[in-house]
Amino acid sequence: MVAAMAMRAGIFEQFLLATAVLTRLPVAVAAPEKGAVAAASWAFPAVGAGIGMTAAIALFVASTCGFGAATAALLALVAAGLITGALHEDGLADTADGLGGGRDRDEKLAIMRDSRQGTYGILALILSIGLRATALTSIPGPIEGGLALIAAHAASRAFLAPAMFLLRPAREDGLGAMAGTPGRTPTLVAAAIGIFLAIGMLGPLRGVVALVLSGLAVAATAALARRQIGGYTGDVLGAFQQIGEIVMLLVAAAR
Repeated sequence: MVAAMAMRAGIFEQFLLATAVLTRLPVAVAAPEKGAVAAASWAFPAVGAGIGMTAAIALFVASTCGFGAATAALLALVAAGLITGALHEDGLADTADGLGGGRDRDEKLAIMRDSRQGTYGILALILSIGLRATALTSIPGPIEGGLALIAAHAASRAFLAPAMFLLRPAREDGLGAMAGTPGRTPTLVAAAIGIFLAIGMLGPLRGVVALVLSGLAVAATAALARRQIGGYTGDVLGAFQQIGEIVMLLVAAAR
């Protein structure tokens, strides 16, 4: 019984750590040791589902209050962005600037560490917000849109554990190196949670199609990052999440 209670406490602590890493919620956690984030990566899609639920509630409330579909969609994106602190959007922009603008590996990594945004980063943000908002606007009804948000936020974060498992950190002193490499168990659990939620929210056929297409998009981005900078950084993981979310929502909106 003591061992079971300790295991449950450990799982809860890992969930809190995943929440602290992926959101700006005031979660009280100790400073993580090296490898702790990787061990907690199984909880990434569960945290993502919570973020998606918040966005879904915002979408439903805005629609119920009489706002148009476009306004409701943008408010849903704002709600998710407030919870995450636009962490993943920032990663997408920095990744676009680095991979698109640097001449060699060192310059690309230096650009990605620069807090200023360049043309590639701004364009990436415009496309991300525009595609997600347009996709949500095209989904008939706030209930269906809310389910798509939960699926997209959960599955897009489920991709992060396999990416960390298969790629290596691009820097020895960066967030990726500190996070560590997840083991097989947290990687498989993260994938299972993401698959379950995507299929449960979108249905078997659409869920599988969305997972396959978003997985291919993330894999292509991962291959580009490995070729250009030798692996992933925290910014690159943010880009993976954004690309996965975009494709998931586009598939959900397709008719």
